Amino acid sequence: MSKTERGLFEIYRNDPERADALAFGRRTGKSGHQASRRGFLKGAGLAAMGAALGATIPFARHMPGGLVPAAFASEHEPFVIEGKDGLRLLNDRPLNAETPAHLLDDAITPNSRHFVRNNGLVPDAARAGDASGWKLVIDGEVDNPLSLSLADLMNKFVSHTLALQVECGGNGRASFDPPAKGNQWSTGAVGCARWTGVRMADVLRAAGIRESAVYSGCYGNDRHLSGDASKDVISRGAPIWKMMEPHTLLAWQMNGEALPHWHGFPVRIVAPGWPGSVSGKWVRRIWLRDQVHDGRKMTGKAYRTPAYPVAPGEKIPDEDWRIIQAMPVKSLITYPRSGAALGVDNRVMEVRGHAWAGDSLVARVDVTHDFGATWQRAELDTPVNRYAWQNWRARIRFPSKGYYEVWARATDDRGRMQPFAMAWNAKGYLNNSMHRVALRVPS
Repeated sequence: MSKTERGLFEIYRNDPERADALAFGRRTGKSGHQASRRGFLKGAGLAAMGAALGATIPFARHMPGGLVPAAFASEHEPFVIEGKDGLRLLNDRPLNAETPAHLLDDAITPNSRHFVRNNGLVPDAARAGDASGWKLVIDGEVDNPLSLSLADLMNKFVSHTLALQVECGGNGRASFDPPAKGNQWSTGAVGCARWTGVRMADVLRAAGIRESAVYSGCYGNDRHLSGDASKDVISRGAPIWKMMEPHTLLAWQMNGEALPHWHGFPVRIVAPGWPGSVSGKWVRRIWLRDQVHDGRKMTGKAYRTPAYPVAPGEKIPDEDWRIIQAMPVKSLITYPRSGAALGVDNRVMEVRGHAWAGDSLVARVDVTHDFGATWQRAELDTPVNRYAWQNWRARIRFPSKGYYEVWARATDDRGRMQPFAMAWNAKGYLNNSMHRVALRVPS
């Protein structure tokens, strides 16, 4: 009988204490049963784990039971994508790719390092950079339906340039246990680019919004995977108040350049702080509705979470699913890269990254290097404008050589704090658990 191969995370998921024993050597108590992790890590198992990591673990006594060391969370090799630098491919049809955390260190995410989340195929005109035939229709609950060219947007409305953070609603899905279906994003489905365009509010006002308008519905020019031109790829929307928020843009530039074809050329919506699916790309129509939009991927369980905590496999009535709106508070460590080592005779490291909080502001970021036993407040910048992510940094002094993990924890201005681990949900959305990186201090 052949053996079934099991990965490290599967072993830890099923029986973390046994996983420690299998990976790093067994330690038993007087009764013959395996000891708990804290007991196990006092003996040969701790030495074996340290050998695997290439260093001793000064704060091993604080390690939570069943914790998979961050150093073992291996990354996939980069896949070459046109116009992109070092992104990891999750799917090629449609193309979905994320950016490793250490490549998101810039305060403004370069076009080449901004994640890609597509539901269909890029329009041919977008690939060719041809906007000559493009029109944007604004209709529905309006008194003055509009049909606008790119020149109309540029010349008839005031343009604005804003740094705006966009994140996929499924960012962090790979960390859910048991796994949730969908693209297995780790931490890199997020970016903060500088977008240039017009305020959505100005365009909708020009169309004469009726009091009956309560929701928007967006339609794009992307092509359905089946090739059937009559099928919508995705058609999502948001409440009118979010569309009228002054930071929601109809953008035609990304970091001073025409939108790359991956990112919605010639025009896209940027509705920051909400799941990226609301920021429709290759937009051709905005339909104002007198009801919640019911386009493709707006109904059922798409981009929705249960209204209450659920157990894996639990049946959830349809009426108990809620549409995702603002994204939760979150932080990311972008320097150093996980697995890095400090220089010889150096025990001080500056750690830095970004933090964001949906429609809110980040009030503080704290870091720990001893598995959460103590926390150190990081220096936190104010955003360059509302809805830009906030940069942070902290100088950490390590007490001795060995293996360490640095964890980051953000808290928003309403007191909501990142958890160590996020409660499971069936669609794998809104995972804002703390980011961890592994470090080694050689001497």
